[in-house]
Amino acid sequence: MSTRVNKVVNHVQAGMLLPQATAGAPMMGAIGSKHADDVVIVSALRTPITRSKKGGFKDTMPDDLLMAALAGVIKQSGIKHEIVGDVKVGNVQLDGAYAAPARMAQFRAGFPASVPLHTLNRQCSSGLQAIADVAMGIKGGMIDVGIGAGVESMTQGGAVGGKMPPVNLNGLMANKLAKDCLVPMGMTAEIVAERWGVTREMQDQMAVDSHTKALAAQENGNFKNEIVPVEIEVDGKTVVIDADDGPRKTTREGLAALKTVFKKDGTVTAGTASQVSDGAAAVLLMRRSKADELGVKPIGVFRGAKVVGVDPDVMGIGPAEAIPAVLDAAGLTMADIDIFEINEAFAAQAVMCVTKLGVPAEKLNPSGGAIALGHPLGATGARQVATLLHGLHRTGKKTGVVSMCIGTGMGMAAVFEAE
Repeated sequence: MSTRVNKVVNHVQAGMLLPQATAGAPMMGAIGSKHADDVVIVSALRTPITRSKKGGFKDTMPDDLLMAALAGVIKQSGIKHEIVGDVKVGNVQLDGAYAAPARMAQFRAGFPASVPLHTLNRQCSSGLQAIADVAMGIKGGMIDVGIGAGVESMTQGGAVGGKMPPVNLNGLMANKLAKDCLVPMGMTAEIVAERWGVTREMQDQMAVDSHTKALAAQENGNFKNEIVPVEIEVDGKTVVIDADDGPRKTTREGLAALKTVFKKDGTVTAGTASQVSDGAAAVLLMRRSKADELGVKPIGVFRGAKVVGVDPDVMGIGPAEAIPAVLDAAGLTMADIDIFEINEAFAAQAVMCVTKLGVPAEKLNPSGGAIALGHPLGATGARQVATLLHGLHRTGKKTGVVSMCIGTGMGMAAVFEAE
């Protein structure tokens, strides 16, 4: 643990809550410290993640998935719906960031009209951004309790990227950064691979590792506590979906036989890209003093988040820039982190990021990543938080980071502590 963290921890007496952050400590509180105004997490759940257009949720509407996640965290926490001060939902592909249907899903999950909701779109970080926004609302005194969530049905949302909104095409073509925002995501992965020397073999190995870890996690029941089973109707019968359907036995030999997708002489294949998926997740946060008042036991603490910008044509390097930024803000080092949940949008960019950062293999996505589990865009950030916190508790570890790259050239990262 860093010297800065130790200094704060050594001044915290067991069972004593400090009224506010110690002078010089990170804004969201240092690891190991406890303050009445900490933003704590009391529930973090997700639906199963299924393959778009052919998986378990191919005929399920996204509002059913969001409803299940929202209802799940309320039920698990035991709190009343009406004490939630705000609900924020990340979504990427559906029209209007899915604002009206998300509100309807909230009502179907049992919330009264008095509880507000809004949706947001920061692309692949939308679910994590929703959580961070709720945390900032609590820290700033706007609310005491809130839910950060995300949902994506890529079955219903269509092709990645969708239809381009109206733009000044002549204007953006005259600006290099604006023009580079049009580079297809797969091509940005190819650019990263070429620029940073990420080989086809390195990418294939990450994909094999992702599936191997995810299959082992399923076999060991690692996802049991984070997944909310979802009832769906199939041919007039009720069917319960309670497991991810993306992980499958994968070999280097099998991946080597795949053709590249985005560039004829490139390195990126369908096997080394995240799976197109359907799913939802929700995280219930509150002020520590409110949790104490309600008698609710926290499972984690939000310790801060950072979003950074990078060049759009290499958007995949986002985590390599965002993780150092958030660690610095939290007064931590790479060595202080027990688990890194880094989104595998493409193996090319994920390999680059973990190589540059020096993430130990045993700390990276212990239960598999998006190549195996899938990447339902708006839900992924919240899904990663659920996987991280339950993973920390299951292994008896303390600190974790969630991070992902973001289309158009950004990266986001957040720090969490298990309790």
